[in-house]
Amino acid sequence: MIKSKSTRIGDLIVVFICLILIFICLLPMVNVLARSLSDTKYLIRNEVLLWPKGLNFEAYKTVLKNERYIHSLWFTALLTVGCTILSLTMTILCAYPLTYDNLKGRKFLNGFIIFTMYFSAGMVPHYVLLKQLNMLENVWVLIIPNCLSVYNMIILRSSFYSVPESLREAAEIDGAGPIRTMIQVYLPLSKPVLATLALFYAVGRWNGFSDALLYIKKTRDLYPVQLYLYNILTNASSGEAAAQEGFSMPGLSETLKMASVMFATVPILLVYPWLQRYFVAGVTIGAVKG
Repeated sequence: MIKSKSTRIGDLIVVFICLILIFICLLPMVNVLARSLSDTKYLIRNEVLLWPKGLNFEAYKTVLKNERYIHSLWFTALLTVGCTILSLTMTILCAYPLTYDNLKGRKFLNGFIIFTMYFSAGMVPHYVLLKQLNMLENVWVLIIPNCLSVYNMIILRSSFYSVPESLREAAEIDGAGPIRTMIQVYLPLSKPVLATLALFYAVGRWNGFSDALLYIKKTRDLYPVQLYLYNILTNASSGEAAAQEGFSMPGLSETLKMASVMFATVPILLVYPWLQRYFVAGVTIGAVKG
């Protein structure tokens, strides 16, 4: 198909705009990488933008030698995997029954669940409840309170709605029960949305630190990497605070900050390419049928 001149010009404009947006998105990461590899004196003079000056790997060596930071990184990776699996399981178990029209109290359950999206008791009652349940200073306080997102459940429910009713009827005629129908019919047809929700849950848990900041004060082994990074960014300029976090080289404070940011950011970025092909379909599927 031969494109007209105006169409080709329009395509070039779109490509140019996309390249500008890509550059804008990459610019902060490139700047952080350059600053993490630069000598401190160039950072003090604010001479580093997109290319490192005075190539220096001391900050990365310091971070890699920091046992607390490495432990926090591995702990957060395991926590993210566990929370993602649990959250997907809870989301599936909540969304699937609501697709049955003959479910008793279905409308009430739908309304009750959606109600929680708009109204909550607030932070103080939430803290008091977790304290009464003896969940403070416990790994479960990072898992259970956020194991289900109502918004993600609605997306998955919409995906289940889009599965033809005839497929469920065919499975039931073959003798499949509700669980088998869900596993063999609904879940395989919902791979794009499941992959997208897995990405949402994983990114949310990896980047989350406010719950640990509120509910974990003494047990430093339960610090996720983002909370540890928060402490580094706020305290690295102080020699005493830096030593407390395991960094005894305050002269490298700025490069340490940037190197720590890179270590905390790159792992979750590596997840995107594996799920990219499912992402568009998974995000838009909820707009087809509600």
